[in-house]
Amino acid sequence: MRTELLPDGHLWLRIADPGWKDPLDPGFAAERGGRWNPAQSHRMLYLNEDRVTARLNLRRFIEGWPYEPEDLRDDAGPVLVLATLPRRQKVADVHSRRGVAAVGLPATYPLDARGRLVAHGACQPIGEAARRAGLRGVRARSARAPDGAGRELAWFPANRGSRARQVGVEAFETWFWG
Repeated sequence: MRTELLPDGHLWLRIADPGWKDPLDPGFAAERGGRWNPAQSHRMLYLNEDRVTARLNLRRFIEGWPYEPEDLRDDAGPVLVLATLPRRQKVADVHSRRGVAAVGLPATYPLDARGRLVAHGACQPIGEAARRAGLRGVRARSARAPDGAGRELAWFPANRGSRARQVGVEAFETWFWG
């Protein structure tokens, strides 16, 4: 598994419902699981590396809603929470060509050789191995960008006191259309 240090001070982005009490709580993914962790496992926070990736992920966030992003009012749309992580976070590289190959995923990740999205079941053991190795997360190509563009971070807090720090919130109209 290839590793890398995240850039200190980078602003990570999280799409959130404006009514959420703590949008940076890693407990939700521990219960429900996600691409890099199985349900009922460990605390994890899924973050977007940039606005383009956040915009791509909005479609998943509002999946099942009876309307599209262009139908959302600014006061009703999801906000974008800007956050920083503790310094010196060493993570698994699952975004570079060599990093993807090192974990055994197809070079076409997030798609398989047939053009289908690689399943969570193929990614979760990689996330678990990264956590067991003492890494703080998985920086990966966005599953919402079939061409491999966009980066996401599945971040594992070191302990209960290790937290992402909220440094701002942007209204829907600002972050999505701006």
